[in-house]
Amino acid sequence: MVHPLSLPPLGPVLPWLDMAGLAVFAASGALAAARARQTFVTFCFFACVTGTGGGTTRDLLIGAPVFWLRDPASLGICLAMAALVWLVPRRWWPEAALDWCDAAGLAAYAVYGAGKALSYDVPPLPAAMMGVVSACLGGIIRDVVAGVPSIILRPELYVTAAALAAGLFVGLTRAGLAAPWPAAVAVLAGFALRAAAIARGLALPAYRG
Repeated sequence: MVHPLSLPPLGPVLPWLDMAGLAVFAASGALAAARARQTFVTFCFFACVTGTGGGTTRDLLIGAPVFWLRDPASLGICLAMAALVWLVPRRWWPEAALDWCDAAGLAAYAVYGAGKALSYDVPPLPAAMMGVVSACLGGIIRDVVAGVPSIILRPELYVTAAALAAGLFVGLTRAGLAAPWPAAVAVLAGFALRAAAIARGLALPAYRG
């Protein structure tokens, strides 16, 4: 029988990454609602679907209980971030705040998603893929609901940064590096790559046919 998050290499840092990723993704959803000048109810909805979308899909695919159904604190974090964004005047948020919140959530959730998949005995390559799903799907849902072009269709690196974080975490964990170093290195690498993409417009070559 598999016990969630029971593998020794995963370490105690992963639950903190889960909460951090959830919070910043929820903030990015609320910021999208702020840009569209929506109501507080819409702020809450955007925060919740952005914060939980990727993790919900991951849990369904790996056969885990859907996390926010077992832990109401997850939705509480999303609602708290919605309230924070609602109460703070929009002019106080930098124009790029949504992108930077999303970048932080991307790195944290890619690592946490891969770690949770490993704890359910998912093989390394699919586990890394679950990290990518965890990291990217919430932002995709946010953009679709907001009616804006999906973030994965922008030219700068996005999925690649999630893949780097998830793949590096899985590789370092399987190589036997002691916790919390696999998570720390992977989160920093994924965030650094996404940050460079935001700041400098780094992108992979597009198909030219």
